[in-house]
Amino acid sequence: MSTKDVLYKLRTQNGLSQDELAGKLFVTRQAVSRWENGETVPNTETLKLLSKLFNVSINTLLGSPQQLICQCCGMPLEDSVLGRNSDGSLNENYCQWCYADGTYTYSNMDELIDVCVRQMAKEGFSEEQARTYMKQKLPTLDYWKRIDELGDNGRFESLKKQLIREVNDLNIDGMPELTSLTALVGGYVNLAYPLPGGEKAKFLDDNTTYLGNQLESEAGDGRFFGVLASEKFILICTYGAECKDPELVLYKKR
Repeated sequence: MSTKDVLYKLRTQNGLSQDELAGKLFVTRQAVSRWENGETVPNTETLKLLSKLFNVSINTLLGSPQQLICQCCGMPLEDSVLGRNSDGSLNENYCQWCYADGTYTYSNMDELIDVCVRQMAKEGFSEEQARTYMKQKLPTLDYWKRIDELGDNGRFESLKKQLIREVNDLNIDGMPELTSLTALVGGYVNLAYPLPGGEKAKFLDDNTTYLGNQLESEAGDGRFFGVLASEKFILICTYGAECKDPELVLYKKR
């Protein structure tokens, strides 16, 4: 699909006239018309505004001329899984698991490999195949080539260690010791918990990346503890297989 077709599709899908889109972008209606006729393409700054307005990548706006991959973990990138900069704009170099709100979530390659191996095992790869592939792939990616430049001098790792200590200090009955936290996207872990009045409530933002883990209950009842945390809160819940019957154990602001 060409840029002119992409822009027309996005505009009409969002119920905007050419005049209305022009007003949001601080351009003339004639400029929008020329884009949709294929006479011109938006300049770089306008493409950034369009990206933010329609929540799609610039690569998509230009007709997807590139196959984007995360420059930290190597996964193929679509608009729905792109990481976000601190200003909320999409970052086309990273997925939302590796880069969230302007923060890189991995500084240890072995830790990321362990996470990726577990996911690849669910797709039919043997652990040996997955680990060999990731050990070869990650060093070729831009983030790991430039980690000394892009890293945060251990600040994010320090946050994870502090959160792990705070969770363990809660001494939740039946919950094993927490030893690690990984990046989890809200949309995948945003469970609805029953409240005393019979209603259900969610506590997370589907588009935000959090730190979390799953731990098997020591009670041997087939349930799991879910831990989710950020700089602002700690949430602990329990649930059955496939996240059924979730119950909120604790929600604590930090």
